[in-house]
Amino acid sequence: MCGIVGYIGTRPAAPMLIKGLHQLEYRGYDSAGIALNHENNQPFIIYKEKGKVSNLETAVINDQPAATVGIGHTRWATHGEPSTTNAHPHLSMSGEIVIVHNGIIENYKELKEQLERKGYIFKSQTDTEVLCNLIDYVYQRNGRQLMAAVSRALYHVIGAYAIVVMECKDSSHVVCARKASPLVIGISEDNTEYFIGSDATPMVEYTKRVVYLDDGQIADVRRGEDINLINLSDHSAADVNVKEINLDIAALSKGGYPHYMIKEIFDQPRCMRDCMRGRIVRVRDYSGNGEHYEVHLSALKNFKAKLIRARHVIIVACGTSWHAGLIGKHLIEQMCRIRVEVEYASEFRYSNPVVEKDDVVIAISQSGETADTLAAIQLAKEKGALVFGIVNGVGSSIARETDTGIYIHVGPEIGVASTKAFTGQVTVLAMLALALGNALGTITEEEYQQTCHELTVIPDKINQILEQNDRIKELSAMFADRHNALYLGRGFNYPVALEGALKLKEISYIHAEGYPAAEMKHGPLALVDEHMPIVFVATHQGQYQKIISNMQEVQSRKGRILAIVSEGDSVAGRICEHVIEIPHTLNALVPLLSVIPMQMLAYHVAVAKGLNVDMPRNLAKSVTVE
Repeated sequence: MCGIVGYIGTRPAAPMLIKGLHQLEYRGYDSAGIALNHENNQPFIIYKEKGKVSNLETAVINDQPAATVGIGHTRWATHGEPSTTNAHPHLSMSGEIVIVHNGIIENYKELKEQLERKGYIFKSQTDTEVLCNLIDYVYQRNGRQLMAAVSRALYHVIGAYAIVVMECKDSSHVVCARKASPLVIGISEDNTEYFIGSDATPMVEYTKRVVYLDDGQIADVRRGEDINLINLSDHSAADVNVKEINLDIAALSKGGYPHYMIKEIFDQPRCMRDCMRGRIVRVRDYSGNGEHYEVHLSALKNFKAKLIRARHVIIVACGTSWHAGLIGKHLIEQMCRIRVEVEYASEFRYSNPVVEKDDVVIAISQSGETADTLAAIQLAKEKGALVFGIVNGVGSSIARETDTGIYIHVGPEIGVASTKAFTGQVTVLAMLALALGNALGTITEEEYQQTCHELTVIPDKINQILEQNDRIKELSAMFADRHNALYLGRGFNYPVALEGALKLKEISYIHAEGYPAAEMKHGPLALVDEHMPIVFVATHQGQYQKIISNMQEVQSRKGRILAIVSEGDSVAGRICEHVIEIPHTLNALVPLLSVIPMQMLAYHVAVAKGLNVDMPRNLAKSVTVE
């Protein structure tokens, strides 16, 4: 959810913070603010504005403050409506403590009542102001030592948090802490500058050296000194593990595209190649007479025995990642003959699931920080299962919490509606199913080689679909003035129908539902009339003749049909109002192609409606709270 930034250094902090907030705005954009600590024992300089970071930027630029230490925040509202008063940073009643916070303090009402009895007065509706004043209360009664005050205050807190705190009496440092919400510290080569963020995005321009705080850690970050890092549980010193990050700065810009989303859609061929690089390799046969494909996954190699022994796989995920998991279920069951369940992580954690020590739990998350998925991982580990992560966020919480896993390596995804992360997740799941099926002997060598080869040419086939962008833009007109839509598919294409409907909902605010096509007559058919646009994913793989019959049922009721079909289809065109052709591929890999027109369609519908494609209302990129 919310985005946190911080800077300690020699440059003016305000422009650094504003730039960082722009780069994290995909995490929340209800309001934004910064606090600057310009001189010991002087009041903080605080700017807060409702709405986008650009609103805040205007106010700050006009003043041009010169402070070299500061913190900032872009908010996705949880407690308290979006407003200037509820915007972060929050100042303690004494004026001596200021804080930014990502997460939810579950017991904030009880803490607030206790503080009110002690004379504290609150201006906002937020749980963060409560935490700020709790720290202040401890601070005033324990020698005004910030590190100790934060540590003791957090002992009384129930919930999730990433926080950065400043004190006005000492403008040379900040204190950071995290529990179940991400926080990263970037370090310059000579320790003269520190950069703080909810993720590494704001700091890649300045440094590649970062420290990822672990749960239950607190850090005193002071200009010109090494980070003082301790464990909150016992106040013992913690090792400062500096890691090198390798993020492409160019990936953080729109690259000439009007929106991040369309750029990321067009990035997918390159992203898929990056995802497969070094993992699907061509190897010369021992005879020297030819070549064959091999899937090389270090995660499978290191945990081969446990993965082969598993008779039950549980996939946990949320949102788009859950749809990728449904495709993963088909892939693993088909290629490995292992029973697979797909669970919403938010339900799995509370359902008292049956998980045994020989089971494998696969956790899928774009950000690697999804709170519900993290909780599901912890539950699975408690039950003794092998936990396998599929994430994009390098160094993320899920990457660190899982026993093993695979990065999808598609680069930063800024648009809130996920596109390239989805195809990256499906690509990884396909490689995992191939490698495991080959190890188990449940897939023939011919199928293995054929599927490996087809995966390597999928990027070229996606490029063919992207060439239809202008036409798909024209077709978006049939949705732009509608209030409802249906998306229908079968087999591997059913999860694609769900994902297509989700994309339309997320960014165009049109109610859309995905269904297995055969289920249409068990209720949804009642919705069909001449005003209802219906998308059929009707490729030649998977019950093609049956889905044609479903189309005819809709046509007879005057529904407006857009069909995604295989290249050269001569049947669907006679039934449907419009068709979009995609190249032929194997049934198991068709989602990697059929989803592309869905993404493009949703994008163009949202643009036609004049909506903010990259920042849809009420949504944030990384859901780090329940």
